[in-house]
Amino acid sequence: MSTAAIIPAAGLGLRLGGEAPKAFREVGGESLLVHAVRGLKAATAADLACFVIAVPPGTEDLVSKELMPYCEGARLLVVAGGSERTDSVRLALDLVPYDGIDCILVHDAARSFVPPEVIDRVVAAVRAGAPVAVPVLPVTDTIKRVDEAGRVVDTPDRRTLVAVQTPQGFEPSVLRRAHAGDGTGATDDAMLCERLGVTVQTVEGSEDAFKVTRPRDLLLAEWLLTERRKA
Repeated sequence: MSTAAIIPAAGLGLRLGGEAPKAFREVGGESLLVHAVRGLKAATAADLACFVIAVPPGTEDLVSKELMPYCEGARLLVVAGGSERTDSVRLALDLVPYDGIDCILVHDAARSFVPPEVIDRVVAAVRAGAPVAVPVLPVTDTIKRVDEAGRVVDTPDRRTLVAVQTPQGFEPSVLRRAHAGDGTGATDDAMLCERLGVTVQTVEGSEDAFKVTRPRDLLLAEWLLTERRKA
């Protein structure tokens, strides 16, 4: 069996700044989107057979030409994304083949440097029977819940908290059922599955799978890429 990967990359990334959409920003002379695709393909145990990329409308042909050399035999489909992340994933999901795919990954282009072993752990968990698997890291900061006025309500035990990363892995029918419902307010695809009462399994994530959100994250990405090239 094989894996399909969905990458929602239609967002503008306003917090990152710059004129280009976030996924098109470059690190080491290549876009975050290229790095994300290359990283997914490096996870050989995942057996990626199909990439579906949701991009800003009007950039489909440009992205197809840019990514084709990095897909290495996997099918590449590029679709115009929607106004929200959930919309983009749903539009991409409609293009994922039904036959031969036993795991669907949904991955943020902004987490371009996730190590292959993290991807392999996610896929392995789904193939072992988990309907949903997400990579996570322990929370090291003290977290407080506040009310609308900014007053602290309580302090959760951080031992029970984790920070969730991508790629998130799904049994295909579970992801399709999740996206058939209302996606309002969902910040990731696992959250949609939680609303259905589906159990979400966690696997070990990586500090390298950080999300490029602000300008200083680009500096960290440049440093990480330099260190990897030295190695």
